[in-house]
Amino acid sequence: MIVLVDVLAIVAALATAVIFGTDTLGALVMRPTYAGVDDATMTRVVGLSHRYGNARMPVPGILSVVAGAVTVLTAFLTGRSAAGVTAAIALLLLLTWLVLFNRISLPINKVFIEAAESGRVPADARRLQERWDSIINLRAALQGVALLGFCLTLALAAA
Repeated sequence: MIVLVDVLAIVAALATAVIFGTDTLGALVMRPTYAGVDDATMTRVVGLSHRYGNARMPVPGILSVVAGAVTVLTAFLTGRSAAGVTAAIALLLLLTWLVLFNRISLPINKVFIEAAESGRVPADARRLQERWDSIINLRAALQGVALLGFCLTLALAAA
């Protein structure tokens, strides 16, 4: 059963790493890039990137949460309490990220997607992007610590 906990934690870690990498790119590269372009360019690029992100990123996002939850359950059921605790903390961080994303980022994504598709620039485009940017470091940190949690789960499952 240790192998099952390991496999599940690896799946959770890999799926989490996809989101972590994306959010880290947003924080370190895209945020300053958007600050250096005009509103029309920013709206078009942000809208298109969110259109693809909203369509494609739910797969690793859902996989990380499901694999994380099953990792928690399997670790506790197999007597790997320490691994279960680290996986549970990682899962809690992912769920916190999900709440932030759904309440703050996703509504802004939808505005930019619609604007990009219609060829218009929202009057408050900069304010919207600043609001989106205001939580990207936190989102990346939550994903990064969750990734670390799943890695620790691997180490503790074998202990």
